Amino acid sequence: MAGVDLTPRQARKAYGGEGGAYCEWSPADLPMLGVANIGAAKLSLAAGGLSLPSYSDSAKVAYVLQGAGTCGIVLPEATKEKVVAVKEGDALALPFGVVTWWHNAPDASTELLVLFLGDTSKGHKPGQFTNFQLTGATGIFTGFSTEFVGRAWDLAEPDAAKLVSSQPGSALVKLPAGGPSLPAPSPQDREGVALNCLEAPLDVDIPGGGRVVVLNTKNLPLVKDVGLGADLVRIDAHSMCSPGFSCDSAYQVTYIVRGSGRVQVVGPDGVRALEARVEAGVLFIVPRFFVVSKIADEKGLEWFSIITTPDPVFSHLAGKTSVWKAISPQVLQAAFNTTPEMEQLFRSKRLDSEIFFAPPPSK
Repeated sequence: MAGVDLTPRQARKAYGGEGGAYCEWSPADLPMLGVANIGAAKLSLAAGGLSLPSYSDSAKVAYVLQGAGTCGIVLPEATKEKVVAVKEGDALALPFGVVTWWHNAPDASTELLVLFLGDTSKGHKPGQFTNFQLTGATGIFTGFSTEFVGRAWDLAEPDAAKLVSSQPGSALVKLPAGGPSLPAPSPQDREGVALNCLEAPLDVDIPGGGRVVVLNTKNLPLVKDVGLGADLVRIDAHSMCSPGFSCDSAYQVTYIVRGSGRVQVVGPDGVRALEARVEAGVLFIVPRFFVVSKIADEKGLEWFSIITTPDPVFSHLAGKTSVWKAISPQVLQAAFNTTPEMEQLFRSKRLDSEIFFAPPPSK
């Protein structure tokens, strides 16, 4: 992993128009995407914007960063789509073979902004999603002859040609006023498909420190099919996230949702692999077994992460759950080559602190 650039990066616009824009991170800008076989992208839809039905070569987790809208999901072998109302904080698990469309209401006061993070190990391009459009100017059926399309859909060739070419837009369009009314979302369709991380029970809640909601196979069953775990972490002003690492050979892919702060990552031989300021909109990846810690600025720090295993396990190096608390005093004293008094002082600290540390009181 030596020499790989871990610098946090913003996404670049890949395509878009009146209906919205699709932005993505590229392994050329963020090399760890290719190393970790992770794809990352953002969809923004203007009022009335529609992301045409498509499927991807990668399993993904989607996270709604802003706004509210509708998502249509067709699972493999399903006979009917699920229509889900989505809003800020919603996380959705999208396994292989899922066809989706996204829509922002015509009267929406803000863009619908959705983050996608996923596994590209079976994709066409390591570290980058390939999306297959079903309709529009770049739709799959524009590549088939009218004979094949007509035979597939049981239409006369002129009708097949007219249907395939009737949507001039590509991937993202804006529905005209008075256009077709899209199906209304069903509350039942959310079950097992979406979880709102801002409303879900907290897995960690430390007053003055921070809060965590973990997505796993228990609260979002489709996570198992995606093969990824995820979490939403919010730490308060000037709080610190304990140095820790994933102890099950997983990569941590982190998107900063809001706020700002500092991050440090340390790898083998005590070498600091990253020291950077992070702010809303940037993405970075922590290599396997590397240790990461973050400190929030005055407005706090919020991030959404995926971990490349559906039920991740972390080991922390500070706080009451730290491995140091389990090591015997004699070994600790020898390991640090320190005095019994210093060992006792070290062990006496952070006895009540979990994984987040509130700032010291001002003097």
